[in-house]
Amino acid sequence: MRILHTADWHVGKVLKGRSRLDEHDAVLADIVRVASDEDVDLVLVAGDIFDSSAPTPDAQRLVMRTLLDLQRDGRQVVLEAGNHDNPRQLDVFRPVLGELGITVVGMPLRPEDGGQLELRTRSGETARLAILPFISQRTAISAGEAITRTAAETNRDYADNIKAMVGVLTGGFEKAGAVNLLMTHATLVGGQTGGGERDSHIFEYAVPATTFPSLLHYGALGHLHRRQSIPGPAPLHYSGAPLQIDFGEAENTNVVVIVDVTEDSPAVTRDHEIRGGRRLRTVTATLEELATQNFADDEWLRVVVREKPRAGLSDDVRELVPGALEVRVDPEFLGSTTSTAPRRNTNRSPIELFGEYLEVEGRGDADALTRRFAALLDEVQQGTVA
Repeated sequence: MRILHTADWHVGKVLKGRSRLDEHDAVLADIVRVASDEDVDLVLVAGDIFDSSAPTPDAQRLVMRTLLDLQRDGRQVVLEAGNHDNPRQLDVFRPVLGELGITVVGMPLRPEDGGQLELRTRSGETARLAILPFISQRTAISAGEAITRTAAETNRDYADNIKAMVGVLTGGFEKAGAVNLLMTHATLVGGQTGGGERDSHIFEYAVPATTFPSLLHYGALGHLHRRQSIPGPAPLHYSGAPLQIDFGEAENTNVVVIVDVTEDSPAVTRDHEIRGGRRLRTVTATLEELATQNFADDEWLRVVVREKPRAGLSDDVRELVPGALEVRVDPEFLGSTTSTAPRRNTNRSPIELFGEYLEVEGRGDADALTRRFAALLDEVQQGTVA
Protein backbone atom coordinates (compact mmCIF):
# COMPACT_ATOMS: atom_id res chain seq x y z
CA MET A 1 0.00 0.00 0.00
CA ARG A 2 1.03 3.59 -0.49
CA ILE A 3 0.74 6.12 2.34
CA LEU A 4 1.08 9.90 2.46
CA HIS A 5 2.33 11.07 5.87
CA THR A 6 2.04 14.73 6.83
CA ALA A 7 1.76 16.72 10.07
CA ASP A 8 1.99 20.12 11.72
CA TRP A 9 -0.07 22.15 9.26
CA HIS A 10 -0.76 24.92 11.83
CA VAL A 11 -3.57 26.37 9.74
CA GLY A 12 -4.50 29.81 11.07
CA LYS A 13 -0.90 30.75 11.85
CA VAL A 14 -0.24 34.47 12.11
CA LEU A 15 3.38 35.57 11.74
CA LYS A 16 4.26 38.98 13.17
CA GLY A 17 0.66 40.09 12.63
CA ARG A 18 0.48 38.76 9.07
CA SER A 19 -2.12 36.08 8.27
CA ARG A 20 -0.73 33.14 6.29
CA LEU A 21 -4.06 31.66 5.25
CA ASP A 22 -3.33 32.28 1.57
CA GLU A 23 -0.06 30.36 1.91
CA HIS A 24 -1.80 27.50 3.69
CA ASP A 25 -4.39 27.42 0.94
CA ALA A 26 -1.63 26.87 -1.64
CA VAL A 27 0.32 24.42 0.54
CA LEU A 28 -2.67 22.20 1.31
CA ALA A 29 -3.73 22.26 -2.35
CA ASP A 30 -0.25 20.98 -3.21
CA ILE A 31 -0.58 18.16 -0.67
CA VAL A 32 -3.88 17.17 -2.30
CA ARG A 33 -2.16 17.23 -5.69
CA VAL A 34 0.63 14.96 -4.44
CA ALA A 35 -1.90 12.52 -2.96
CA SER A 36 -3.60 12.33 -6.34
CA ASP A 37 -0.44 12.16 -8.45
CA GLU A 38 1.05 9.44 -6.23
CA ASP A 39 -2.30 7.62 -6.09
CA VAL A 40 -1.96 7.01 -2.35
CA ASP A 41 -4.26 4.65 -0.49
CA LEU A 42 -4.01 6.21 2.96
CA VAL A 43 -3.33 9.73 4.26
CA LEU A 44 -2.05 10.16 7.83
CA VAL A 45 -2.13 13.65 9.41
CA ALA A 46 -0.16 13.42 12.66
CA GLY A 47 -1.50 16.38 14.64
CA ASP A 48 -1.39 20.17 14.90
CA ILE A 49 -3.87 20.60 12.11
CA PHE A 50 -4.66 24.05 13.48
CA ASP A 51 -2.34 26.61 15.06
CA SER A 52 -4.84 27.48 17.77
CA SER A 53 -7.31 25.63 19.96
CA ALA A 54 -9.89 28.19 18.77
CA PRO A 55 -9.38 28.28 14.98
CA THR A 56 -11.16 30.90 12.93
CA PRO A 57 -14.06 29.92 10.64
CA ASP A 58 -11.81 30.52 7.61
CA ALA A 59 -9.16 28.16 9.01
CA GLN A 60 -11.77 25.48 9.74
CA ARG A 61 -13.29 25.88 6.28
CA LEU A 62 -9.90 25.41 4.60
CA VAL A 63 -9.08 22.28 6.63
CA MET A 64 -12.46 20.68 5.99
CA ARG A 65 -12.23 21.35 2.26
CA THR A 66 -8.73 19.85 2.20
CA LEU A 67 -9.82 16.70 4.03
CA LEU A 68 -12.70 16.22 1.63
CA ASP A 69 -10.35 16.67 -1.33
CA LEU A 70 -7.88 14.15 0.13
CA GLN A 71 -10.49 11.40 0.55
CA ARG A 72 -11.58 11.51 -3.07
CA ASP A 73 -11.18 8.35 -5.16
CA GLY A 74 -11.74 6.17 -2.11
CA ARG A 75 -8.67 7.15 -0.09
CA GLN A 76 -8.67 6.60 3.65
CA VAL A 77 -7.83 9.75 5.65
CA VAL A 78 -6.97 9.67 9.36
CA LEU A 79 -6.03 12.66 11.51
CA GLU A 80 -5.29 13.11 15.19
CA ALA A 81 -5.02 16.02 17.61
CA GLY A 82 -1.71 17.69 18.39
CA ASN A 83 -0.85 20.00 21.24
CA HIS A 84 -2.12 23.07 19.34
CA ASP A 85 -5.48 21.50 18.52
CA ASN A 86 -8.61 21.39 20.61
CA PRO A 87 -9.18 17.62 20.86
CA ARG A 88 -12.79 17.95 21.97
CA GLN A 89 -13.58 20.22 19.05
CA LEU A 90 -12.03 17.72 16.63
CA ASP A 91 -14.14 14.96 18.16
CA VAL A 92 -17.26 17.02 17.38
CA PHE A 93 -16.46 16.54 13.69
CA ARG A 94 -15.85 12.82 14.15
CA PRO A 95 -19.35 11.39 13.38
CA VAL A 96 -19.96 13.47 10.25
CA LEU A 97 -16.48 13.08 8.79
CA GLY A 98 -16.55 9.37 9.62
CA GLU A 99 -19.47 8.95 7.22
CA LEU A 100 -17.28 10.40 4.49
CA GLY A 101 -14.36 8.06 5.10
CA ILE A 102 -12.36 10.52 7.21
CA THR A 103 -11.37 9.34 10.69
CA VAL A 104 -10.76 11.92 13.40
CA VAL A 105 -9.25 11.12 16.82
CA GLY A 106 -9.14 14.03 19.23
CA MET A 107 -9.04 12.52 22.70
CA PRO A 108 -7.04 9.31 23.35
CA LEU A 109 -9.22 6.24 22.91
CA ARG A 110 -9.05 2.61 23.92
CA PRO A 111 -8.40 0.23 21.00
CA GLU A 112 -12.01 -0.97 20.87
CA ASP A 113 -13.31 2.62 20.90
CA GLY A 114 -11.23 3.78 17.93
CA GLY A 115 -7.69 3.91 19.27
CA GLN A 116 -6.83 1.04 16.94
CA LEU A 117 -8.31 0.85 13.45
CA GLU A 118 -8.36 -1.88 10.87
CA LEU A 119 -8.50 -0.24 7.46
CA ARG A 120 -9.15 -1.90 4.13
CA THR A 121 -7.47 -0.06 1.27
CA ARG A 122 -8.72 0.24 -2.29
CA SER A 123 -6.22 -2.41 -3.38
CA GLY A 124 -7.61 -4.89 -0.87
CA GLU A 125 -4.71 -4.67 1.60
CA THR A 126 -5.33 -4.33 5.33
CA ALA A 127 -3.68 -1.87 7.67
CA ARG A 128 -3.78 -1.93 11.45
CA LEU A 129 -3.34 1.61 12.74
CA ALA A 130 -2.72 2.55 16.37
CA ILE A 131 -3.49 6.22 17.09
CA LEU A 132 -2.18 8.16 20.08
CA PRO A 133 -2.93 11.91 19.99
CA PHE A 134 -0.79 14.35 21.96
CA ILE A 135 -0.58 13.57 25.67
CA SER A 136 0.60 16.46 27.82
CA GLN A 137 2.74 15.91 30.88
CA ARG A 138 -0.13 17.27 32.98
CA THR A 139 -2.37 14.52 31.62
CA ALA A 140 0.16 11.74 31.97
CA ILE A 141 1.58 12.83 35.34
CA SER A 142 -0.59 13.66 38.34
CA ALA A 143 -0.07 16.87 40.27
CA GLY A 144 1.14 14.90 43.26
CA GLU A 145 3.83 13.16 41.23
CA ALA A 146 4.91 16.41 39.58
CA ILE A 147 5.39 18.09 42.97
CA THR A 148 6.97 15.27 44.96
CA ARG A 149 9.30 13.81 42.34
CA THR A 150 12.34 15.24 40.56
CA ALA A 151 12.24 16.42 36.95
CA ALA A 152 14.18 13.33 35.86
CA GLU A 153 11.73 11.06 37.70
CA THR A 154 8.64 12.71 36.23
CA ASN A 155 10.15 12.56 32.74
CA ARG A 156 10.78 8.84 33.25
CA ASP A 157 7.22 8.36 34.55
CA TYR A 158 5.86 10.23 31.54
CA ALA A 159 7.79 7.98 29.16
CA ASP A 160 6.68 4.87 31.05
CA ASN A 161 3.02 5.93 30.85
CA ILE A 162 3.28 6.61 27.12
CA LYS A 163 4.92 3.22 26.60
CA ALA A 164 2.08 1.51 28.48
CA MET A 165 -0.49 3.29 26.27
CA VAL A 166 1.38 2.30 23.11
CA GLY A 167 1.49 -1.29 24.34
CA VAL A 168 -2.29 -1.39 24.73
CA LEU A 169 -2.95 0.34 21.40
CA THR A 170 -0.69 -2.05 19.48
CA GLY A 171 -2.20 -5.16 20.99
CA GLY A 172 -2.70 -7.84 18.34
CA PHE A 173 -0.01 -6.48 16.04
CA GLU A 174 1.74 -9.84 16.20
CA LYS A 175 -1.01 -11.36 14.04
CA ALA A 176 -0.31 -11.85 10.36
CA GLY A 177 -2.41 -10.43 7.55
CA ALA A 178 -1.90 -6.68 7.89
CA VAL A 179 0.54 -3.79 7.69
CA ASN A 180 1.12 -2.46 11.22
CA LEU A 181 1.12 1.33 11.53
CA LEU A 182 1.21 3.80 14.40
CA MET A 183 0.56 7.55 14.40
CA THR A 184 1.34 9.81 17.33
CA HIS A 185 2.16 13.45 18.16
CA ALA A 186 5.10 13.42 20.56
CA THR A 187 8.77 14.24 21.06
CA LEU A 188 11.19 11.35 20.74
CA VAL A 189 14.57 11.35 22.45
CA GLY A 190 17.22 12.31 19.92
CA GLY A 191 14.81 14.24 17.73
CA GLN A 192 16.03 17.56 16.38
CA THR A 193 13.65 20.43 16.98
CA GLY A 194 12.61 22.58 14.07
CA GLY A 195 14.69 25.50 15.29
CA GLY A 196 11.55 27.53 15.84
CA GLU A 197 10.82 30.15 18.46
CA ARG A 198 8.52 27.78 20.37
CA ASP A 199 11.12 25.12 21.05
CA SER A 200 11.86 26.28 24.57
CA HIS A 201 8.40 25.46 25.93
CA ILE A 202 7.11 22.63 23.76
CA PHE A 203 9.73 19.95 24.02
CA GLU A 204 10.33 19.45 27.74
CA TYR A 205 9.09 15.84 27.86
CA ALA A 206 10.37 13.16 25.50
CA VAL A 207 10.03 9.41 25.07
CA PRO A 208 12.69 6.97 23.81
CA ALA A 209 12.32 5.19 20.47
CA THR A 210 12.16 1.90 22.38
CA THR A 211 8.65 2.96 23.41
CA PHE A 212 7.49 1.59 20.06
CA PRO A 213 7.42 -2.13 19.23
CA SER A 214 9.49 -3.77 16.50
CA LEU A 215 6.25 -5.15 15.02
CA LEU A 216 5.57 -1.75 13.45
CA HIS A 217 6.04 -1.47 9.71
CA TYR A 218 5.98 2.35 9.99
CA GLY A 219 5.56 4.99 12.69
CA ALA A 220 4.12 8.35 11.52
CA LEU A 221 5.20 11.10 13.91
CA GLY A 222 4.19 14.71 14.37
CA HIS A 223 5.32 17.55 16.68
CA LEU A 224 8.88 18.25 15.51
CA HIS A 225 8.86 20.50 12.45
CA ARG A 226 12.08 19.19 10.93
CA ARG A 227 11.90 16.24 8.53
CA GLN A 228 13.86 13.38 10.10
CA SER A 229 13.91 9.71 10.97
CA ILE A 230 14.57 8.41 14.47
CA PRO A 231 16.69 5.25 14.92
CA GLY A 232 14.77 2.61 16.80
CA PRO A 233 13.27 -0.87 16.72
CA ALA A 234 10.92 0.18 13.90
CA PRO A 235 10.92 2.81 11.12
CA LEU A 236 9.98 6.06 12.92
CA HIS A 237 9.65 9.24 10.85
CA TYR A 238 8.73 12.88 11.36
CA SER A 239 7.34 14.38 8.16
CA GLY A 240 8.09 17.88 9.41
CA ALA A 241 5.85 20.86 8.72
CA PRO A 242 4.85 21.60 5.09
CA LEU A 243 5.24 25.33 5.77
CA GLN A 244 7.98 27.16 7.67
CA ILE A 245 6.20 28.31 10.82
CA ASP A 246 8.61 30.98 12.09
CA PHE A 247 12.03 32.44 11.32
CA GLY A 248 13.83 29.83 13.38
CA GLU A 249 12.78 27.24 10.77
CA ALA A 250 14.41 28.95 7.79
CA GLU A 251 16.69 25.95 7.15
CA ASN A 252 13.90 23.35 7.27
CA THR A 253 12.71 21.58 4.12
CA ASN A 254 8.96 21.37 3.54
CA VAL A 255 7.83 17.94 2.41
CA VAL A 256 5.35 15.14 2.83
CA VAL A 257 6.56 11.55 3.12
CA ILE A 258 5.40 8.93 0.63
CA VAL A 259 5.60 5.42 2.13
CA ASP A 260 5.43 2.19 0.14
CA VAL A 261 5.01 -0.87 2.35
CA THR A 262 3.57 -4.37 2.36
CA GLU A 263 3.07 -6.90 5.11
CA ASP A 264 6.16 -8.79 3.97
CA SER A 265 8.48 -5.91 3.03
CA PRO A 266 9.99 -3.00 4.95
CA ALA A 267 8.72 0.53 4.44
CA VAL A 268 10.39 2.50 1.66
CA THR A 269 10.08 6.28 2.03
CA ARG A 270 10.40 9.17 -0.41
CA ASP A 271 10.21 12.87 0.42
CA HIS A 272 8.01 14.97 -1.84
CA GLU A 273 8.58 18.73 -1.76
CA ILE A 274 5.55 20.88 -1.01
CA ARG A 275 5.25 24.28 -2.62
CA GLY A 276 3.07 27.30 -1.98
CA GLY A 277 4.51 28.72 1.23
CA ARG A 278 6.86 31.65 1.34
CA ARG A 279 10.41 31.02 2.47
CA LEU A 280 11.49 32.72 5.70
CA ARG A 281 14.91 34.34 5.82
CA THR A 282 16.95 36.57 8.13
CA VAL A 283 19.03 39.35 6.56
CA THR A 284 21.68 41.33 8.45
CA ALA A 285 22.77 44.57 6.77
CA THR A 286 23.04 48.35 6.95
CA LEU A 287 20.46 50.57 5.27
CA GLU A 288 22.98 51.31 2.52
CA GLU A 289 23.51 47.60 1.92
CA LEU A 290 19.77 46.91 1.92
CA ALA A 291 19.31 49.56 -0.77
CA THR A 292 21.60 47.64 -3.14
CA GLN A 293 20.00 44.20 -2.68
CA ASN A 294 17.16 42.55 -4.56
CA PHE A 295 14.65 40.51 -2.58
CA ALA A 296 12.34 37.80 -3.90
CA ASP A 297 8.60 38.33 -3.79
CA ASP A 298 8.02 34.84 -2.40
CA GLU A 299 9.81 35.24 0.93
CA TRP A 300 9.20 36.89 4.28
CA LEU A 301 12.20 38.53 5.89
CA ARG A 302 13.47 39.30 9.35
CA VAL A 303 15.88 42.20 8.98
CA VAL A 304 18.62 42.75 11.54
CA VAL A 305 19.71 46.28 10.74
CA ARG A 306 23.23 47.39 11.59
CA GLU A 307 22.34 50.95 12.57
CA LYS A 308 21.87 52.79 15.82
CA PRO A 309 18.23 52.73 16.94
CA ARG A 310 16.24 55.84 16.12
CA ALA A 311 12.66 56.88 15.48
CA GLY A 312 11.48 55.83 12.02
CA LEU A 313 14.23 53.25 11.47
CA SER A 314 11.74 50.39 10.98
CA ASP A 315 9.81 52.47 8.44
CA ASP A 316 12.99 53.15 6.49
CA VAL A 317 13.81 49.44 6.43
CA ARG A 318 10.34 48.46 5.23
CA GLU A 319 10.46 51.05 2.49
CA LEU A 320 13.59 49.33 1.18
CA VAL A 321 12.39 45.80 1.96
CA PRO A 322 8.59 45.47 1.54
CA GLY A 323 8.73 41.82 2.65
CA ALA A 324 10.21 42.66 6.06
CA LEU A 325 7.84 41.31 8.71
CA GLU A 326 10.25 41.99 11.57
CA VAL A 327 12.95 44.59 12.05
CA ARG A 328 15.56 44.28 14.79
CA VAL A 329 18.61 46.34 15.63
CA ASP A 330 21.87 44.39 15.67
CA PRO A 331 22.82 43.97 19.36
CA GLU A 332 26.24 45.45 18.52
CA PHE A 333 24.52 48.82 18.00
CA LEU A 334 22.47 48.73 21.19
CA GLY A 335 23.69 50.13 24.48
CA SER A 336 25.53 47.68 26.73
CA THR A 337 23.21 45.77 29.01
CA THR A 338 25.85 46.09 31.70
CA SER A 339 25.89 49.88 31.61
CA THR A 340 25.15 51.65 34.85
CA ALA A 341 21.59 52.97 35.06
CA PRO A 342 21.06 56.71 35.62
CA ARG A 343 21.65 57.61 39.24
CA ARG A 344 18.67 58.56 41.32
CA ASN A 345 19.15 62.26 42.05
CA THR A 346 16.29 64.59 42.87
CA ASN A 347 18.43 67.54 41.77
CA ARG A 348 18.50 66.31 38.16
CA SER A 349 15.65 67.22 35.84
CA PRO A 350 13.49 64.65 33.97
CA ILE A 351 15.04 65.89 30.72
CA GLU A 352 18.55 65.19 32.01
CA LEU A 353 17.54 61.72 33.17
CA PHE A 354 15.85 60.97 29.84
CA GLY A 355 18.92 62.15 27.95
CA GLU A 356 21.18 59.90 30.00
CA TYR A 357 18.83 56.96 29.38
CA LEU A 358 19.07 57.53 25.63
CA GLU A 359 22.85 57.71 25.89
CA VAL A 360 22.94 54.38 27.74
CA GLU A 361 20.72 52.84 25.06
CA GLY A 362 23.01 54.11 22.32
CA ARG A 363 20.24 55.96 20.48
CA GLY A 364 21.52 57.69 17.37
CA ASP A 365 18.68 60.22 17.45
CA ALA A 366 19.03 61.18 21.11
CA ASP A 367 18.96 64.96 20.48
CA ALA A 368 15.73 64.83 18.47
CA LEU A 369 14.02 62.54 20.97
CA THR A 370 15.11 64.70 23.87
CA ARG A 371 13.57 67.76 22.20
CA ARG A 372 10.30 65.88 21.66
CA PHE A 373 10.33 64.69 25.25
CA ALA A 374 10.95 68.22 26.52
CA ALA A 375 8.04 69.56 24.45
CA LEU A 376 5.70 66.84 25.69
CA LEU A 377 6.83 67.39 29.29
CA ASP A 378 6.12 71.09 28.94
CA GLU A 379 2.61 70.39 27.61
CA VAL A 380 1.91 68.03 30.53
CA GLN A 381 3.15 70.54 33.08
CA GLN A 382 1.10 73.33 31.49
CA GLY A 383 -1.99 71.11 31.44
CA THR A 384 -2.48 71.31 27.68
CA VAL A 385 -2.41 67.57 27.04
CA ALA A 386 -5.79 65.81 27.40
